[in-house]
Amino acid sequence: QLQLVESGGDLVQPGGSLRLSCLASRFNLDYWRIAWFRQAPGKEREGVSCISSSGAVTNYADSVKGRFTISRDNAKNTVYLQMNSLKPEDTAVYYCAIRFGVQDMCTLESRYEYEYWGQGTQVTVSS
Repeated sequence: QLQLVESGGDLVQPGGSLRLSCLASRFNLDYWRIAWFRQAPGKEREGVSCISSSGAVTNYADSVKGRFTISRDNAKNTVYLQMNSLKPEDTAVYYCAIRFGVQDMCTLESRYEYEYWGQGTQVTVSS
């Protein structure tokens, strides 16, 4: 069974940084598109960033552009989300999700495009 495990969530002050990791086990990430979503209390789950299977294409939500960076290390079967200049509105549970696809593209239009999900990691930005 495919398994995704997120880590790296924490309590951080506004302006701080965190790096989230998503480790895939029992399968190889090479041909999968990967996305990070987040869900704050009382809000819909929203797409944050995604990366194509080759890593050549990335997309970001407008709210995180210039602050967050997605990357992948296929040798380690891991995808990362580097989050800088964190704001209180970034507080949420962050999930990684994957969908199979060899084309160099990825989208954040719908969470339902993604087939497998991790259990989430809590990020809290507060002073």
